[in-house]
Amino acid sequence: MTLRSTRARVLLLILACALGFCFAEASLATTPSPTPTPSGTVPPPFAPAGVVVNADGVLRREVYDDPTGELMRRRIEEARATLSDKVSARSNMRKVSLTRLEKAIRERLEAGQQPTDEMNCLAGLTRLQYVFLYPDSGDVVIAGPADGWVHTLSGRVVSMTSGRPVLELQDLVVALRAYPPGEQNGPLIGCSIAPTPEGLARFQQFLRTVGRQATPDDEQFLVNGMRNSLGMQKVAIRGISPHTHFAQVMVEADYRMKLIGIGLERPPVQLASYVDRANPATVSRNAMQRWYFVPDYKCVRTSEDRSAMQLVGDGVKLVGADEVVSSDGQRGKSKTTNTASVSFVNGFTKKYPELAAKSPVFAQLRNLIDMSIAAAFMQQNNFYEKAHWNLDLFGNEEKFPVQTQNAPLEVETAVNSVWKGNQLMTPVGGGVTVRAHEALSTDNLLSSDDQKVEQARQQTAVQGLAEGQWWWD
Repeated sequence: MTLRSTRARVLLLILACALGFCFAEASLATTPSPTPTPSGTVPPPFAPAGVVVNADGVLRREVYDDPTGELMRRRIEEARATLSDKVSARSNMRKVSLTRLEKAIRERLEAGQQPTDEMNCLAGLTRLQYVFLYPDSGDVVIAGPADGWVHTLSGRVVSMTSGRPVLELQDLVVALRAYPPGEQNGPLIGCSIAPTPEGLARFQQFLRTVGRQATPDDEQFLVNGMRNSLGMQKVAIRGISPHTHFAQVMVEADYRMKLIGIGLERPPVQLASYVDRANPATVSRNAMQRWYFVPDYKCVRTSEDRSAMQLVGDGVKLVGADEVVSSDGQRGKSKTTNTASVSFVNGFTKKYPELAAKSPVFAQLRNLIDMSIAAAFMQQNNFYEKAHWNLDLFGNEEKFPVQTQNAPLEVETAVNSVWKGNQLMTPVGGGVTVRAHEALSTDNLLSSDDQKVEQARQQTAVQGLAEGQWWWD
């Protein structure tokens, strides 16, 4: 195909998202704007959309037909009828003894029974705010707000009143295994989804072929050419098994952030995308923006004797880096800074609490980071030896399997086109990076001079619990 040249040439900006695992259709050039939720339907956190990974590791979108929210309302009604009044009641401070929970699950497994939904959902905890050690009784306790829960059509487990996701035992087990007893350090946990060097080389060649003569009539040719030249994007998981729910949440959160950045997904809060901010005239033809999530490492307060920890703040930051792509597809650090990219990541970080309140996957990512830091704290301060807890069940995949998901391996490139300038802008890359022990360094620990963390531990009494009881308010 030959690009047509016209005098009244419209300037073109095209961005390709080099990551996957999303609620928007990754194989489409554009995504329709969401329609307003009709009055009286289920609110946005319960939106019937999700993703699946097939046996070949390819990600695709899954949409559930529930336009009025009736199916979700029935699920909420069924959940209310199934859960006990006690566990479904909202609580500002629910406590879960992990050592007692492991014992209760072991007894069920030995009796030929599976863990209950109450166990898998950690009694409805929606945020991990505290970790407490009680060496005399051998208890390691996590605590935070809790609520009754419901399984959405897309498979998420969320609060039936707020729509915020609950903590899942399978994710906590992954975090505990990453920071096991008897060791002093844990891995870098993270994910990335990026084009191959061969794909980037083909992409650069395609850009050289089309030159700067694009017109509106050439839009679909350009979109298809970019997608086909880049090919499938490769998914990499670090520090944990890729066959886990934990891994899938990281990848989904990462990709949906990229879709928001390049204008393929409308955020549920007021947030200007990178596309909105970008000025093509100031960006190099072979520029590549990288956006990736990291913990806000200044998030931990501890008691003086390190037997208690509190997690504070919003937990997640979006950061960026500028790269350039050579003609052979190799990536390197750029000498210039893209101010539109900086503005986007700063705006996303500032809006993260609002995004997490309305898009459950971003709250799930925060939960994963909180669990990882809590697990690192337990390892660093030798909770296992002090509580005489060897993690013999939760630490054993054969006894307690959590590697039950298809591993995400690749996804099609998502491409958006916006008539805004006369340059073709290259893909966005990035991922999620969690160095949990960094939150526990002296430089990052927050002041706890008021002793409130230790007071919270003392007020969380473990005495008087009934036989087999593992949670309480």
